[in-house]
Amino acid sequence: MNKYIIKATSAIATILLIALNSCELDINDNPNAPTDVSVTPNFSLNATVAATAYTQAYYFGYSFASFIMGYQVPGDGISGYGTTYTYGYGATSFTDQWNRSLDELHDYQTIINKAEADNSYLVYGAVARIMKSLVYQELVDAFGDMPYHEGLQGEKGILQPKYDKDADIYKALVADLDNAITELKAAQTTSGLAAFGSTNDPMFKGNLTKWIQFANNIKLRLLVRARGTSIDSFVQSAFKTFSAEGFLLEDALVNPGYNASSQQNPMWSAYHSNVAGSMTSAANYYIPSYFLFAFYDSTKLSDPVRGALTYKNFPNTPKWELGIEVDRPKSPGAIWFIGTGSNANASNAQGLLKSRSAGYPIFLLAETRFLLAEAALFGNTLDGDAKFNFEKGIAASFAYLAIDGTSTAPPSTFNADEETKKYIEMNTDSHLANFDRADTQEKKLEAIITQKYIALNITNTFEAWAEFRRTAYPKASGTDPVYNFISKQSQSTRPDLFIVRMVYPPTETGGNRDNTPMVKDCFSSPVFWQKKSE
Repeated sequence: MNKYIIKATSAIATILLIALNSCELDINDNPNAPTDVSVTPNFSLNATVAATAYTQAYYFGYSFASFIMGYQVPGDGISGYGTTYTYGYGATSFTDQWNRSLDELHDYQTIINKAEADNSYLVYGAVARIMKSLVYQELVDAFGDMPYHEGLQGEKGILQPKYDKDADIYKALVADLDNAITELKAAQTTSGLAAFGSTNDPMFKGNLTKWIQFANNIKLRLLVRARGTSIDSFVQSAFKTFSAEGFLLEDALVNPGYNASSQQNPMWSAYHSNVAGSMTSAANYYIPSYFLFAFYDSTKLSDPVRGALTYKNFPNTPKWELGIEVDRPKSPGAIWFIGTGSNANASNAQGLLKSRSAGYPIFLLAETRFLLAEAALFGNTLDGDAKFNFEKGIAASFAYLAIDGTSTAPPSTFNADEETKKYIEMNTDSHLANFDRADTQEKKLEAIITQKYIALNITNTFEAWAEFRRTAYPKASGTDPVYNFISKQSQSTRPDLFIVRMVYPPTETGGNRDNTPMVKDCFSSPVFWQKKSE
């Protein structure tokens, strides 16, 4: 059986591979069988969280969702993107997303198992449970049904685990997050625990309250996404069970020690240059789409501040559309970098590419605020009403972009709330920016999701893909590329010509063929929360 199955390297090895800018996989054992990482949790957690950030940035975003959601398109001088243009993703297209995520889940489960065997690692087990829930959420949102209750139990001899329904996994993830919160609360009054601080916590430097709040954020994402589905009764009940610590009202950044000489921020490595200073393909050739750029340059909305903080040469940045291969404009180089210098001599900067050593944004405050806005819009007010959170979400997006690579806050001369007020006044007639203009619940939802789309530019394009499938926002219709980001060469059989899922890779359909659902392509069998029509 093993000849059919590829297993990604462990998280520890992955960190070494990241440093070498390598993405090789070892042909070895069953990915459903966890391998016991031969290091203690106080070492392996840091590496595994870093691996999760890398996978999210490269494999769910940069190489996939950023293309299909209009955040980036190939410019002049690069070829070989036929699958990206046609959406002709096949059985082998998503092997890396699957295997790398499964590998991280194995390592998180190993930490959980060790914590259950040795209570001194209680905190590590709880944090691993939170991160495991985050990775599972992304996998379910990409693939649908997954091995969950029987998954990650290779040490018990379960090498071909049964699949659970995607909606049932959502419910289980909420329970896991609640359990992790309970464990972290217990840890705050438990003595004899292994040290947990800045050297082994790449996100919150040992702050357990922030980990509890982060768990609430992930739970919020799950519940908002599952509202109105087959598990709506569960969702409405769960909305009343958030921990009293509330939500993490800051950007959740992963930084295991990013630096210019070995292990860079993955966004920098993707969109700027490698550790040797050589510019990447994205830096040399990729540009934004007409569709996205129109939310900045006054075509659909006027947003000169965020436009200038996001794009080189704004508003004269070149842009194009996916699927049109002739007469493409050329990128001026590192189009998402607004600093000075180039290659290895690039400066620290504001914007998206802040520095080689900046933290990676695994969950932005802007997204949290827009989730809270949507929750309030549909009757679950948790931390302010819908309008308050909508405007705070925009302000959080301004604030994140204004931070440069050497700071943790915008400069004292930059007031995100004031910039938000100016932005709303500038677009006062548009309900996409002025919430008071949204005179129906549906228009309010469109405004929230559209602003989330803008705020997630490059930082978490996978979440934008999920939200578009769930809500059909931002609106994409017609043939004008300003109003439609869907590829002109789409081979989708759907009325909307789009992609609704990833397809299980041969590593799973071969190694666990009796249990893996039959999915013929990425245009059918949508995830349970998808509300768009077939």
